[in-house]
Amino acid sequence: GYSNWDLLVLKQTSLLLLFLAVCMTNCPTLIVTVGLPARGKTYISKKLTRYLNWIGVPTKEFNVGQYRRDCVKIYKSFEFFRPDNEEGLKIRKQCASAALNDVQQYLGEEGGQVAVFDATNTTRERRETIVRFAEQNGYKVFFVESVCEDPDVIAENIVQVKLGSPDYTDCNTDEAIEDFMKRIKCYENSYQTLDEDLDRELSFIKIIDVGRRYLVNRVLDHIQSRIVYYLMNIHITPRSIYLCRHGESDLNVKGRIGGDSGLSLRGKEFARYLAKFIQDQNIKDLKVWTSQMKRTIQTAEALSVPYEQWKALNEIDAGVCEEMMYEEIQENYPLEFALRDQDKYRYRYPKGESYEDLVQRLEPVIMELERQENVLVICHQAVMRCLLAYFLDKSADELPYLKCPLHTVLKLTPVAYGCKVESISLNVDAVNTHRDKPEVGPHCTAWGPVSSNMRSVPVLSATCTLGLELLSRRISDRWLLNRGDILKPVRLDLFPHFVFPAE
Repeated sequence: GYSNWDLLVLKQTSLLLLFLAVCMTNCPTLIVTVGLPARGKTYISKKLTRYLNWIGVPTKEFNVGQYRRDCVKIYKSFEFFRPDNEEGLKIRKQCASAALNDVQQYLGEEGGQVAVFDATNTTRERRETIVRFAEQNGYKVFFVESVCEDPDVIAENIVQVKLGSPDYTDCNTDEAIEDFMKRIKCYENSYQTLDEDLDRELSFIKIIDVGRRYLVNRVLDHIQSRIVYYLMNIHITPRSIYLCRHGESDLNVKGRIGGDSGLSLRGKEFARYLAKFIQDQNIKDLKVWTSQMKRTIQTAEALSVPYEQWKALNEIDAGVCEEMMYEEIQENYPLEFALRDQDKYRYRYPKGESYEDLVQRLEPVIMELERQENVLVICHQAVMRCLLAYFLDKSADELPYLKCPLHTVLKLTPVAYGCKVESISLNVDAVNTHRDKPEVGPHCTAWGPVSSNMRSVPVLSATCTLGLELLSRRISDRWLLNRGDILKPVRLDLFPHFVFPAE
């Protein structure tokens, strides 16, 4: 058996390991790309950054090539990248150091959780330097290597991306391609790929031939796990994603939110126009997705094609405010009305959802959209805003105010580092369900100007009679308001007639 001393040591060791596990879970992550030029590293970096920001993980990309362009204003030729070019080597090292300094600033002082260090990082020596930097700063490192030997894929990448680079603004196409191929040669002789034996202590994913095969090694936490899952779902096959809302519904006509009503007469007309539009597009292997609500299903049925229902695509749950008009919410729940204006993305309807909740619900939809080719998604206003924000890289503040009108189709076509958007109105009249962001005056704070909600909430002080309890604690110009299920900060100017407890 164990002695008391042995048991004490085991207990202390367990506590130490638990403490270290908690610390490691909360420490920032440094994603490091690896690979020869024209292997899609920047494409991967930008997509990863966009995805992580969308799911609520503050992430920023640091492209060393951009640091080099800022440092050396005029690019001359591939000679700059030759391994025996000491001046070029010195400048490239300085640029990498400058990028890592900015990584340190972002993760240490600006509240970032993930930094993406986008560079070739083709030698084991360079990668060991980055690992030491991360260890000194308490970061976890995850390497993402892209290996591709398909000449057609490489040539396509050079034409689509590199020829539009500032490096080649004054070159003709043939000269630019020749120079870039020579640039790749400068890296090939010293390239040391990630190895499952030599690098077995590192955390990494190796993407081989644009997703034909993957090698995943030592995934340590949920962030790395999500990165791997995401990267194993994306592809570069040309395709288009069509987003539209259902046809106008009966509740839309009445100015009421939510609910599960059917289509109005104009909504049914839109469904017929949508069917003709899709037929005219002649889209290969189109898949159609809807929510499980009547109005999207009725819209899809007019297409006379198979469709798939997703519960995840259902409209945002407005809780106690379902099927109410905004004027009724303002009258019956004035505080809720005002708080939603203050932070529409994070505000959660009582017994309902927030946009932040909706993004989490829609993550599986995004994953499946990334896997698919041509898809038509017939959905709802809030849902369409969330999907659009992902593809267009919009912030949480912008997301709830994106305009997604009824009877309009948005065609999204992925391009090199982003998404091309075409808006197609099908010319069927419909009500306008968009509500603009509250006006912000010149004397504003983080909570908006004093008058920002006054136009829509006439007597907010009356809400103090609703049984809400103000805690006797003040933060700046706000108090914490206890609504029972959640603590919310409230601006003092919203309650001009209420006598607050003495501090």
